[in-house]
Amino acid sequence: MDSTEVVRILSLPYSEELLARDILRMAYVAKDGSPRIVPMGFVWNGTSIVVCTTTNAPKLRHLRENPQVALTIDTEVFPPKILLIRGDADLELVDGIPDEYMSANNVYSMTDEQRTEWEKEVRSLYKQMYRITITPTWAKLIDFETTLPSAVAELIEERTTREGA
Repeated sequence: MDSTEVVRILSLPYSEELLARDILRMAYVAKDGSPRIVPMGFVWNGTSIVVCTTTNAPKLRHLRENPQVALTIDTEVFPPKILLIRGDADLELVDGIPDEYMSANNVYSMTDEQRTEWEKEVRSLYKQMYRITITPTWAKLIDFETTLPSAVAELIEERTTREGA
């Protein structure tokens, strides 16, 4: 997919809403060839998606072997909004806690006291983390208003042809 088209899709209003959410699902391929998928907090920085993980996370060795990932960010309401993204994961070891990790973890409402305690725990636990930066190389927005899954669009076209004949 052309990078201009990726930027266009990621700039659509529904895409921007989805890129402001807290959780994505990241799929990657394990060394044995089997698929894996994990939910992760993330940050969209305007050009890339950044997720962070522990230095001992099993996904790291798989991503070193095959950096290709697929991401899904979606809603839980009808009609669903679904943003599908593909790209390569770039791994960077960071001393301390990456800023993206701290800002990505606003998934749950925390009181100021809870947030202070959480940050204290995180800072005592992680001496280093990996920042995983994913630059999108492919994107598709499914909003069920202007875009549909390709299989559904195909069935609608077949029905229209059949009924119009």
